[in-house]
Amino acid sequence: MTAVTTHGFTKEAMAARVAQDIPDGSYVNLGIGMPTTVGDALPHDKEILLHSENGILGMGPTPTPEQLDPELINAGKQHVTLLTGGSYFHHTDSFMIMRGGHLDISVLGGFEVSEYGDLANWSTGDPTVAPAVGGAMDLAVGAKSVFAIMSHTTKDGKPKVVRECSYPLTAGRVVDRIYTDLAVMAVEEDGLHVVELAPGVTKDELQSATEPKLHF
Repeated sequence: MTAVTTHGFTKEAMAARVAQDIPDGSYVNLGIGMPTTVGDALPHDKEILLHSENGILGMGPTPTPEQLDPELINAGKQHVTLLTGGSYFHHTDSFMIMRGGHLDISVLGGFEVSEYGDLANWSTGDPTVAPAVGGAMDLAVGAKSVFAIMSHTTKDGKPKVVRECSYPLTAGRVVDRIYTDLAVMAVEEDGLHVVELAPGVTKDELQSATEPKLHF
C-alpha cells in the first residue's frame, strides 16, 4: 500500500508513484539522491532492469546486512544488490548505453524544472560547492523519457517548478513528468497538466506553489 500523509506525498509515496508509471520490461537509470528510492518501490510483478552509470545492469533492492557486498555500489556510492542475470561492464560501455538511446527512462532529481521540461539539477551557483554535472546530461538527453522527482519548493518556500530555470541547465526540454510531494504533472506542448494531486492538497495550494499556470 502506498505510504501517504494527510497532506502531501511522503518520500516513500513519491517513489512508489514513480514506480507505478514505469512500464514492465523497461530499462531504467535512477539518478543520485531521491531517485534511488524508486528502486525499493518497484513492484515484484514487473521485470524492470535498473542501470547504473558506473557499469551495472540488473541492480536489485537495497541489501540487508547479510547481503552487503562492500565492492558492489551504484553511481552514488550506495551499496546495492545484483539480480540473477545481472551484469557488470566497463564505464565506457555504460555511457554507450546512455548516449545510444538504450534507456527507456531516466529518473533524475531536480533543483528546478521549467514548464517546457528544461531540467536544472547540477549547480545552484553556490561557489562553496564544486560543480559537477557528471553523467546527468547524458542521462537527460539519452533516455527515451525523463521523470523528475523532487520537493515542490525549496526549504524557504521558493517554487522549484518555474517558468524558466535560473540555474544552469542540465538539458533543455527533456522532462516528461514531474513528481513532487504535492502533485504529479505531465509536461505537454501547451504547458503543465496536473495528473494527480497529493492527498490533502488543493488546486489553489498547488498553483500558489508553482510559477507557471497549471492545467487541471
